[in-house]
Amino acid sequence: MKFKFNVRRELRIIAALLVLFALIAFTERMKDDVTVSEIQITIDNIHENHYLDERDVLKLMRLNTQNMRGAALSNLNFSEIEERIRQSPYVGDAELYSDLKGNIMVNVSLRRPVARIIQSDGPNAYIAEDGTIMPVSDRFFSRVVLISGEFVPRFLKLDKITEIEEGKQLMDMIKMIREDAFWNAQVAQIDINARKRAVLYPQVGDEMIEFGRPLDLEKKFKKLKIFYKEILPRVGWNKYNRINVEYEGQVVAE
Repeated sequence: MKFKFNVRRELRIIAALLVLFALIAFTERMKDDVTVSEIQITIDNIHENHYLDERDVLKLMRLNTQNMRGAALSNLNFSEIEERIRQSPYVGDAELYSDLKGNIMVNVSLRRPVARIIQSDGPNAYIAEDGTIMPVSDRFFSRVVLISGEFVPRFLKLDKITEIEEGKQLMDMIKMIREDAFWNAQVAQIDINARKRAVLYPQVGDEMIEFGRPLDLEKKFKKLKIFYKEILPRVGWNKYNRINVEYEGQVVAE
């Protein structure tokens, strides 16, 4: 096998690399001389979850902002500061960078809550869309499905409920509910009992829906939707106190 060596092409590649290395070295030398001017914080919050503001982000950065102006930019460890911000359960990601004028740009994206854990004898918490447990906030309230029951204290001992199989199953159920317009409007609360079985409580109607383990979600929600669309409109929404879809092939209503 023969290889052709293109001298001109190789020289162009080497020249381009030399220019790139020179620019990197020049930028690093300039950075050593640049001092901090301003800190500009942008909170990416497309879901309007106002759990944090700019002052909160500054606290998470743990920097003495009063003494920072005029300090050498090269003395700041951006990776370390990003990690401090990410330690907040409200924060999904954080990114820091600077310009040659000494301005520090901080971009923070917030997690989105998809459910709220409620307890009669303990603290409440939110569950983010990645399963992260988030504390409730005095400044903002999210209208999401409520999660209750004897099993939920186990979730509150975790950083993410997806660390255990029951949490993964619950997240699958929440996702299916949120992605279906009918169920997203209808399901108000999910109760998980000590036997890990779910009971749903609707927005409209007085019935309790015994769902069983959060498994076979498509089958169970499909037959439950048929019941809601075809049976309840004929007999009345308050006809039954209990609906059970736990067992395959049947819907029990009493």
